[in-house]
Amino acid sequence: MIRRIKSFVARPTSRDIIINTLGNYLNVFFSAFFVYLLVRILDPNQYGVLSVLFGIAYVLANILDFGTTATIYSFLPPLIDERKPTLYRFIKSTFFYQTFFALIVISTLFVTFPYLDKIFFKTGAPVHELYITAICVLFFIWQNFLGNCLYAAKRVLQNNIYNNIANVVKTSVIIILVLTHTVTVGAVIFTFGIIGPIIFFILVYLNKKNHISSVLAAPIAKEDFRFNYTLTYFVASQFFNLGLRMDLFLLSYFRPKDEVGYYGLAQKIILTIIATVISITQVISPAFSKIKFKRDFFSHVKSGVLYMLLPTALFLLLAITPNWIFFLVFTKKFVQTATITRALAIPFVLYPIMSLAHLFLLYTVKKPIHILTTNVVLFTTISFGCYLFIPRYGITAAVYSIGIAFLLSGGLLITLAGYEYRKMK
Repeated sequence: MIRRIKSFVARPTSRDIIINTLGNYLNVFFSAFFVYLLVRILDPNQYGVLSVLFGIAYVLANILDFGTTATIYSFLPPLIDERKPTLYRFIKSTFFYQTFFALIVISTLFVTFPYLDKIFFKTGAPVHELYITAICVLFFIWQNFLGNCLYAAKRVLQNNIYNNIANVVKTSVIIILVLTHTVTVGAVIFTFGIIGPIIFFILVYLNKKNHISSVLAAPIAKEDFRFNYTLTYFVASQFFNLGLRMDLFLLSYFRPKDEVGYYGLAQKIILTIIATVISITQVISPAFSKIKFKRDFFSHVKSGVLYMLLPTALFLLLAITPNWIFFLVFTKKFVQTATITRALAIPFVLYPIMSLAHLFLLYTVKKPIHILTTNVVLFTTISFGCYLFIPRYGITAAVYSIGIAFLLSGGLLITLAGYEYRKMK
């Protein structure tokens, strides 16, 4: 038994997952430290505004991914392994079209953001903070693109080193702001959304000058963007990302901002554990793209289930975490956060296993239309549940809506994965 465990841990995939998980949890440590500082400086209303603005930035960054993450993981690894001459053209073309479409949306956001905040988000934030948030979206997009290329090239360690060096710089800036009593919502957003990504860009450039020069010299080809596959997954991923944020947005619309602050902090804890799931899928995604036959399926899924036991256990542990641990980190000022976090952790126990079915449908059988179908179910369930019941039941309605959404969409996702598996050779 011990020999089998050692053999499992010694696998290159296991090693990369360990590196990526440790790197992500180091990132979690920095995030927790930031929260530790901010909840002692900002009041619940300010933290509610910060949560909504960051939520907008992250949702838009995921929306404006345009499905390129799936395209990179599906098509870049074979180009690297086979040393195809179209490698740099693929990277440049994908980056060009993603940035081009993103700039159109961000330019529109610049014009409409103050109006949207007035009628929907209702943060009451100054205009310059809204504009900083919009600029952050582009920086997040570029950082995600470079990070995905590094993962697809199996440069897991490098990507984590660059991320955490950027975290050290962000930490230093936040500490300076605290010591000089100049912490504001706008300053925090600027530090996280602009300074952090710039440090990441500089590190990538310094270590990948030759590759970047080759990318810049490459032509742009429309066919490299894989519009059909990319845009189908783009639409699918947006339903998912928006669905997981609609609870916060609708709470911001219907409920007082202090409640939004409590819920936003609980949601951040959940998203921190979701980062563990992502750290695993980032490593095993290229392997799923190489599955061709039924005989290859079970070995990958078996390994995936073993890896996913960690985030599943974390969600279960979070559901029974006592109040005093939350108070130790967040203070009693955010007392409601403990109850909300424990309630949210229960439906998210399903998320790790759902992720494996997601990888199979997206990278093995390459049917993003199935992902679109299940994500529409998730988005619709959360949105209607929150819209109809938050005015009456408040935060409880958001938690139950997410639970029902995961049961419906997860069941459909696994059913479709089983259907596609039976069609394999």
